[in-house]
Amino acid sequence: VHERESADQAAVLIRQAVLAEGCITRTLVLHADNGSPMKGATMKVTMERLGITASYSRPRVSNDNPFSEALFRTCKYRPNWPTKGFATKADAQAWVKSFVNWYNEEHLHSAIRFVTPNARHAGHDRATLENRASLYAKARAQKPERWSGKARNWQPAGPVWLNPEREPSAPEIRDAA
Repeated sequence: VHERESADQAAVLIRQAVLAEGCITRTLVLHADNGSPMKGATMKVTMERLGITASYSRPRVSNDNPFSEALFRTCKYRPNWPTKGFATKADAQAWVKSFVNWYNEEHLHSAIRFVTPNARHAGHDRATLENRASLYAKARAQKPERWSGKARNWQPAGPVWLNPEREPSAPEIRDAA
């Protein structure tokens, strides 16, 4: 949390994240809004050096980045969200640090089968989901009358895409020819 937005600060953050995750050699795409910090010269140079492709939201399309919109909603619906703002920058930094820790370490995400993002990122979700599937299977075997339909899917969630590649349809292929 900084007092103002800047391309320099955004570039430092991106550089730190890429180095911390060890993904310097991977194909990366950064989807961002059209704000000046994300389009500034420093940020563009940093992204080029790191081999990151930029993807920007379409102007005046509020739901173009559903992941960040969902994150903002989760943030604002936390019981401790400061509805009247923060008294100091330090208060804002402390709140955001606490939120990020909760979101990544404690919050069970429905889209990834009710595991935390950090558990999935580290590959620990598989063991958790196998244990849940086993528990459900045992419970169903012990009291089948309590189960009217299928059990919850405890298979690991597949890849999550912002803009998944799709196979062109037959008319698109025909029109392209």
